[in-house]
Amino acid sequence: MSDVVSDGAHAAPPGPPVLELRQVTVRHGSVAALSRVSAPLPAGEITCVLGENGSGKSTLVSVLSGLCRHDEGELLLDGVPVRFRSPRAARAVGIATVWQDLAVAPLLSVWRNFFLGSEPTRGVWPLRRLDLDGAREVTAQAMARVGVTGLDPDQPASSLQAGERQSLAIARALHFGSRILVVDESTAPLTVAQHSLLLQAVVTARSEGLAVLLVTNNPRYAHLVGDRFLLLAGGQVAGNLTRADVDANDLIRLLTGGVEMSALTEALSGLHGAT
Repeated sequence: MSDVVSDGAHAAPPGPPVLELRQVTVRHGSVAALSRVSAPLPAGEITCVLGENGSGKSTLVSVLSGLCRHDEGELLLDGVPVRFRSPRAARAVGIATVWQDLAVAPLLSVWRNFFLGSEPTRGVWPLRRLDLDGAREVTAQAMARVGVTGLDPDQPASSLQAGERQSLAIARALHFGSRILVVDESTAPLTVAQHSLLLQAVVTARSEGLAVLLVTNNPRYAHLVGDRFLLLAGGQVAGNLTRADVDANDLIRLLTGGVEMSALTEALSGLHGAT
């Protein structure tokens, strides 16, 4: 039995988003972690998901990556409703997830992490062996493709910085033919250079035609690369906007409370002036 379960024998309509959520709800007991969330993920576009802690961002990533299944609504792949029984099932249809705290095998080399489980070989059985030179060359080329140049593929993965580790995962997704890239921004503090590296890798994925979902807490970085902006609050959609709808300052105001934050700023300024 396939790990990808169709929710119905629907024919895909012409030109649907590669992945789409329709009224997706996820419950943990009586609590709705996601409630009626709808969003298209078109190919060749970056959708940035923003919201405070507890807004439902991690649950959304879990649904798309196959870690949990939705209770209501539909998840459509090429217009056909599906459910993923496992992360392996999501990967099998081309969904690559880059997690917040990216797990790498720190003592293994960069190239071994890149090919983990899919190592290239040459020769025929019983003389088949690892293609070490080819693996190193492909790894270096794939990393350069996402902006990481001058990398020694034999260096241990533990020597990579946070932005480089995420770029490694994105480079791997591109090399192995993923169609959808889900990036859950690292919780580790990133320098401006590391952020730049990550965003460059994300933009490369978009230019290669992938549908990209980027979960971030930084509206300025989101507006630099995003085509669409999905704002979550309390597990619900608080805003579904395009780049034409908002600028970076608009996003900041929306995420910092808008009018409520302005009122708080005025009140605190008044207190400060009174002292």
